[in-house]
Amino acid sequence: MPGPIIIAVILLLFPVVVGLSTAALAGILGYFLNKDAEIRHEGSELLETNV
Repeated sequence: MPGPIIIAVILLLFPVVVGLSTAALAGILGYFLNKDAEIRHEGSELLETNV
């Protein structure tokens, strides 16, 4: 009897785990892309307008 309960719990938690992992991946990717943009455009007067 514990088999179906375990499967049900896994099926309920799977979308949450996938959603949180993709959110973390997007945050990490955004951080590194932002740092890359700051390095590439160092000295530009447009960087001062970013908030």
